[in-house]
Amino acid sequence: MPLRYILLDIEGTVSPIPFVHKVLFPYSRRRLKDFVQSHAGDPTVQSSLSATQATALAEDQQVLTADETIDRLLHWIDTDRKHPALKALQGLIWREGYESGEFTSDIYADVYPVLAAWKERGLQLGIYSSGSVQAQLLLFKYTDRGDMTPLFSHHFDTAMGGKREAGAYNRILAQIGLAASDVLFLSDIAAELEAAAAVGIETIQLVRPGTSAAPGQRTAADLDAVDKLILSQPC
Repeated sequence: MPLRYILLDIEGTVSPIPFVHKVLFPYSRRRLKDFVQSHAGDPTVQSSLSATQATALAEDQQVLTADETIDRLLHWIDTDRKHPALKALQGLIWREGYESGEFTSDIYADVYPVLAAWKERGLQLGIYSSGSVQAQLLLFKYTDRGDMTPLFSHHFDTAMGGKREAGAYNRILAQIGLAASDVLFLSDIAAELEAAAAVGIETIQLVRPGTSAAPGQRTAADLDAVDKLILSQPC
């Protein structure tokens, strides 16, 4: 069956990992306390704080004060915990940074032209990242190449499940209405590729600088190399 859909990871696949860890995470850490305090009436902020407190109570039997809740969120940033409450707050904070022009997204040079060519060929494109859908939309809207969001048909986050869980990919397939054999998943993380492959999705590991090729994985150095691998498949 011809390839119809390409699902992509973000970090290490279309955007360098240092952008997230050296730009976005530090920015949200610096701004989190002031942002929470100045947006106390925002429903998303209130919901995220409540969810953080609920997690602390369930995991540690600890009732957090307001300051302790912020400290817990800062700890989650430092440990890269992919908690929905933190991801929601980070998305709001990053929006302010993007909109104010404090930074733009760092996207690998090969990404835009290849994605645009794939879309022109009739392939659907989707993103699956541990970052919230809101954060994904911001990242692709504010790039040096301009707004890239029109390239994508879908954005998925951990509402689908963890990226190393096979069930998450079944849920994505149900959402996009395609068979596993119609889909190719691109990521730099072998465990994510293995989870997708477990439900029948084709996979390729992106081996960007700093990433090591995993045994048993089909690999490509960039999206141009991916294109060469799939070019013979009719769309």
